[in-house]
Amino acid sequence: MNYYILVLTSIFALIFLAKLSSRGTKKLPPGPSPWPIIGNLHLLGAKPHVSLANLAKTYGPIMSLKIGQMRVVVISSSIMAKQVLQKQDLDFSSRFIPKVVQAQNYWDFSVVWLPVCPQWRTIKRILNTNIFSYKRLDANQHLRSQKVKELIAYCEKCSQQGEALNVGHVAFKTIINMLSNTLFSKDLVDHLSNSKVELKDAIFGIIHEAGKINLVDFFPILEKIDPQRIRYHANIYFDKLSKLFDDLLNERLEEKKMNHDEKSDVLEVVLNHSAQNPKEIDQNHIKSMFLDLIVGGTDTSTITLEWAMAEILRQPEIMKKAQAELAQVVGKGKPIEEVDVSRLPYLQFIVKETLRMHPPSPFLVPRRVDQDVELCDYIIPKGSLVLVNAWAIGRDSTFWEDPLVFKPERFQSLELDVRGKYFELIPFGAGRRICPGLPLALRMVPVMLGSMLNSFNWKLESGIEPKDLDMNEKFGFITPKAHPLLAIPSPL
Repeated sequence: MNYYILVLTSIFALIFLAKLSSRGTKKLPPGPSPWPIIGNLHLLGAKPHVSLANLAKTYGPIMSLKIGQMRVVVISSSIMAKQVLQKQDLDFSSRFIPKVVQAQNYWDFSVVWLPVCPQWRTIKRILNTNIFSYKRLDANQHLRSQKVKELIAYCEKCSQQGEALNVGHVAFKTIINMLSNTLFSKDLVDHLSNSKVELKDAIFGIIHEAGKINLVDFFPILEKIDPQRIRYHANIYFDKLSKLFDDLLNERLEEKKMNHDEKSDVLEVVLNHSAQNPKEIDQNHIKSMFLDLIVGGTDTSTITLEWAMAEILRQPEIMKKAQAELAQVVGKGKPIEEVDVSRLPYLQFIVKETLRMHPPSPFLVPRRVDQDVELCDYIIPKGSLVLVNAWAIGRDSTFWEDPLVFKPERFQSLELDVRGKYFELIPFGAGRRICPGLPLALRMVPVMLGSMLNSFNWKLESGIEPKDLDMNEKFGFITPKAHPLLAIPSPL
């Protein structure tokens, strides 16, 4: 009897030890072995979103790496993204704060970078109510419509002169004026001049610095040295934009003192809200809110429009099909209005396909975990940086047929949208941290793209054949074309 008890005890002990051992080996998600000091930094390459997508084919849709002193967990499938962004949204809702956005304490007041807290909820509520609600967007539609007409007028001028225009450049000017009229009731740039070029430089300067792999984020000992001068340059750009917003705020406050007629723009609304609720929102919050909107709204929409035009010029049959739909629904040669978009399914397919293949940010805004989190039998250690590779998810061959082919028609049979409900297509994120500017972006881009296609034929400059168009991208916080798209408009 004692013998059997000893045997059973030994078996149970072995099972218990095996379970402990199994837990130990499965604690972290799989990933490549790190090198001393630098970890897996050498594996990132010039295009980390591509390198990590390739590594995920070996290590799986949830992968762990060590970059310097930082544990990095990469999510590369729609199933894992749904787990992180929806089912365990609260566990992964905090932001990883890169050193670059700590310049001038910008992140302390930003809806993008603040943690989920009462202050964040207040700012988000103000944004959703006063800027991105359907009622407010409808009320400001005439302002955006006017900017599209000015865009078409500029394209007409280039057409008459046979000049190629820089698609990204004119898109930037149009979008920033759409935003600035909604926010401040005035243009910030002029299509016909290079005035305020420093504004574009400041915006894209911030984006450029934010998109670099900053060694300080992964090797904190380097913070005081700032070896890449990233924070130094970011301070300069943030300072330029801060002064611009100070000027706009002070100008409006002076107008209010002199009892000028109230404007119906966002600045008026938030200043009135601040006067009534000074503890909820002050001028620092307002300036950060405008910085979020101007920086986040211009760059993402600009590169989406440029990539869409590039893909269309590469496949002229897509342009013909879109123009046929526009001519039938709207009438040839007319700028389209926002209300027309719902009746233009093929145009919507083009925008969706662009966002699938070229998400504005290849990685969604980075997250971190504030405590150990269990995710699909793995433990994500406290303080880990969590990256969702939207670029990889949009090109996942297990879901997308011919994922490397630009094919808008695929959405005829796929009931997907980009609003965060379908995790195979999440260019704007999902869950409580979904991009707040999504409703505005989905109005601006189709209207601009549709108006350009319905007013002109387009061809590449210098006799470049569509098949020879350079489609390389440049990695960063966003992924624009490596070389600007230059195209010549001609009347339909």
